[in-house]
Amino acid sequence: MAPGTELGKYLRARRALVRPEDVGLPAGAGIRRTPGLRREELATLAGVSVDYYTRLERGRETNPSPAVIDAISRALGLCGDARSRLNELADLASGRTSEKPAGTAAGGAGPGDSILRILEALRPLPAYVVNRYSYMLAANPPGRRLLPGLWDMPPEQRNMTRYLFLHPVGRVLYHPWEETVAASVAHLRAIGGADQDSPELTALVGELLLKSPDFARIWERYEVHERRGGTKSFRHPKVGAMTLSFEVMQLAGTSGTRLVVYNAPPGTPDEAAMLRLETAAAPQAGPPPGTAAE
Repeated sequence: MAPGTELGKYLRARRALVRPEDVGLPAGAGIRRTPGLRREELATLAGVSVDYYTRLERGRETNPSPAVIDAISRALGLCGDARSRLNELADLASGRTSEKPAGTAAGGAGPGDSILRILEALRPLPAYVVNRYSYMLAANPPGRRLLPGLWDMPPEQRNMTRYLFLHPVGRVLYHPWEETVAASVAHLRAIGGADQDSPELTALVGELLLKSPDFARIWERYEVHERRGGTKSFRHPKVGAMTLSFEVMQLAGTSGTRLVVYNAPPGTPDEAAMLRLETAAAPQAGPPPGTAAE
């Protein structure tokens, strides 16, 4: 595989998301066989030749200068994580960087005792710990009850993105589902970084591409956004509807292991529903190794 292939995939996906009218071009300029901008249009906006840009997308040009990447980024309207991802892929294609972050293996060792004590101390707030690729490593009881059905899966299969797309409860728990899964896929794209050869990431993405047309459709959009917090709305089978805020904190000394904690404003119906997770029926399957005790 050519070194620039992943860079090319990203450029094609992002180009398809830019409408002509977004960059001041007539919307009906000629017959468009594909969505988004044409290669020649983007090349003109970025100030590079069409031949050069075509070679970038096809992986035949693997050493774009930072100035060229900046120009393409501006033409595509990229910012934040999406812009950082383009720079990262350009550096990887050119060989300016080859370091890959070390992921945590699926089903690997859980967090230490201090993190388990923190999970327990956070009760009644639902909280859990996931690794770089969103494999579940530990959870407190309300955190486990927040995700019914996840614990029926074997420990090595307990991945949040897999749960969203392949588990029947995961497909109805969140509202709106499409918005939630799009954010999850964008986060997986971002958190994977340049580690495209990670066995954990490769196996997970390969399985989801094979089993879920919805995942394949969203994955091809190549949206990149690392989730650092926000809100999620649930239609929970045990405690009812609730909208919870959540915070995501990366654990020091790890490569992407994250503590996720949910909360709700005091005295609200959302808090009342969340607090019922403390007494809701516990999942039948046993917790993953290292899970905080009941």
